[in-house]
Amino acid sequence: MDKLKQLESFVSVATRGSLTAAARAEGVAPAIMGRRLDALEERLGVKLLVRTTRRITLTHEGSAFLEDCQRLLADLANAEASVSAGGVKASGHLRITAPAGFGRRHVAPLVPRFRELHSDVTISLNLSDRVVDLAGEGFDCAVRVGDFPDSSLVSVRMADNRRLCVATPGYLQRHGTPEHPNDLARFDCLTLSSDASQTRGWAFLLPGKNGEGEITHFKPAGPLDCSDGQVLHDWCVQGFGIAWRSTWEVEQEIAEGRLVEVLAAFAAPPNGIYAVFPQRKHLPLRVRLWIDFLKHHYAQPQFWRAGPSP
Repeated sequence: MDKLKQLESFVSVATRGSLTAAARAEGVAPAIMGRRLDALEERLGVKLLVRTTRRITLTHEGSAFLEDCQRLLADLANAEASVSAGGVKASGHLRITAPAGFGRRHVAPLVPRFRELHSDVTISLNLSDRVVDLAGEGFDCAVRVGDFPDSSLVSVRMADNRRLCVATPGYLQRHGTPEHPNDLARFDCLTLSSDASQTRGWAFLLPGKNGEGEITHFKPAGPLDCSDGQVLHDWCVQGFGIAWRSTWEVEQEIAEGRLVEVLAAFAAPPNGIYAVFPQRKHLPLRVRLWIDFLKHHYAQPQFWRAGPSP
């Protein structure tokens, strides 16, 4: 049985949550989809899906494998498009969306430069901290930062996103330096207000019961909070306390010595910065080129310290 067909069937069933729906989309009998999944699991020697009469859910291994399969299938489609497109120029309207703070810094400056390379493409950029329904609202692509649980979309991981605690050297000279996350209770922590999306608190990697690292979330309190991450960043740079921010926000200030990382020994593993787009059999050339353009720039360390380079 064709290995690629097995992967395509697995992705289709996992994203649609139903053998019947996936079979209907491909125009085959559900039993055929079932046999493909059985063959895939047997070949890999691992259970990917838990199937009952009512629903289909992904196992832990299945969730990890799904992301890899989506990326592989997207790369294959891009490779085929590169060959078949030949000298065809990208054209049409590109609708993209990104989180407000990240988008202002690391998406918006790249948009006009992308259009300089592809003059037949027009672009609309939406900056919003809400999770946009790409298919429902007609967007071609989104940039998303953080954990990526939505398996109904194709995701391409473009860079790591690490969160870290930072403060100014002056603040640490006046108040001391925390040695453990528990010490944060004694410091001025600049936090997102309760109506913001960061509900679990600050994540740290602490020793677990079995000696392995375990992600633990803290919800530090402080005299100042705000629903806008850029405001927290500005307060931190002004020396009002300790903030938990992403590397893309503070890397330049750290390189210049204006901010210092604290509690580095307890930093949690990075999550990702993703380009995501709806499931499509043929990705428009303008979308593929935009994703490749982002990946090229985000892969350069200097980009995060100084922004887009000429």
